[in-house]
Amino acid sequence: VKLQGIVIMRRVLNQTLSVLQTGKCAAKRLKSPHLLHGVTDVEATVVASALNPQYHGHAGNAESGAEMIIRAMAILIGICLSATTIAAMESSQGRLSVTTMATGLDEPWGLGFLTGGGFLVTERAGRLWLFKNGERREVRGVPKVVGLGQGGLLDIMIPRDFERTRQIYLTFSKAQGRGEGTALGRAKLATDGARLLNFQTLFEMTRGSRGGRHFGSRVIEAPDGTLFMTIGERGDRPSAQDLSRHNGSVLHLTRDGRAAPGNPFTDQNGAMPEIWSYGHRNAQGMALDPDGNLWVVEHGARGGDEVNRIRRGANYGWPVIAYGRHYTGLRIGEGTHRDGMEQPDFYWDPSIAPSGMMIYSGKLWPDWRGDIFVGSLKFDYISRLNGTGTMREVEQLKSPETGRVRDIREAPDGSIWFLSVIDGAVYRIAP
Repeated sequence: VKLQGIVIMRRVLNQTLSVLQTGKCAAKRLKSPHLLHGVTDVEATVVASALNPQYHGHAGNAESGAEMIIRAMAILIGICLSATTIAAMESSQGRLSVTTMATGLDEPWGLGFLTGGGFLVTERAGRLWLFKNGERREVRGVPKVVGLGQGGLLDIMIPRDFERTRQIYLTFSKAQGRGEGTALGRAKLATDGARLLNFQTLFEMTRGSRGGRHFGSRVIEAPDGTLFMTIGERGDRPSAQDLSRHNGSVLHLTRDGRAAPGNPFTDQNGAMPEIWSYGHRNAQGMALDPDGNLWVVEHGARGGDEVNRIRRGANYGWPVIAYGRHYTGLRIGEGTHRDGMEQPDFYWDPSIAPSGMMIYSGKLWPDWRGDIFVGSLKFDYISRLNGTGTMREVEQLKSPETGRVRDIREAPDGSIWFLSVIDGAVYRIAP
């Protein structure tokens, strides 16, 4: 390997040491395209000596030090590639296995399972990856995204009729003149998985928002084949109470991106007909429970992350009522209650920065049937909330792999999969 000087980041060196000393696979945190950064030849010599006590190189032997580091990294990667179950997670259901399904991802955002095996993962920067039969492939033909702040390529949804239609749905941040907004698109995945065909933007939010905050966005398929989609208020708090804009809402759409029949504001003058509920801040998790009820989890400000059961036409209060405070410490709106505005079913204070939501079927763990699982970006765990009675957080599933959990899904076999942003990885939890 030709290096211009020694260009291996200190973090990589430390992990290499850890692996060789403990025999455990820590390579999940390596993202090689982004870890090349200069370290001195003296540092390389010190690390090389630590890797091999019989190595007595000097600063002038930086090339030898570099070669040893590269060799150690190759061993490390080999260990990880040969590993299957790399960790255990303690839980109320006993010890669970945590298996690495994919690594080397750059800020993974959304995950979807393909009929017949394989899965797709979005990266916020605008890439889509197919993993199937032990191989990884970049899927071409994704839409151009605005990778500003929290924006980019966001969620993915694979509908139930994928095997027949080959269609997939994506949410993403899209340029809108001088601003940018959340959009929904659809394409067909080529038979070989190499690219998306005939991509169409089906829906985009009302124009007028700028900046990199609060795009949402999740999209799921309803039992009748229509779609629900979340959009954040784009950092424009009052817009969440304005029915003439899509900001801060849950939308109900047809498969072609139009307002679904029976939406609550279709006949209201000036209101956007796609809106199903409003008064949301930034919902980044959404799921249906076993009875078909729709739920979202949304970010609060400083405290007040909420879990809400979504009802047709309901107003969820942001920014008039909230259980958190502004980041300045000032009170938000009028307090926590107002007539005509919904109360959350549960809220966190302090905030956990929730992202991703799954309501479990009970397939592998019957005691968890109907429970809600939510990823925490801030505290690096998976929250389990009871699905019956007064909602509360009953368990925190945590392991070295649960770093900044962005999405969580139930696989067809009942196992629980999640995305770790810190590790750039996809993990599978099983008994």
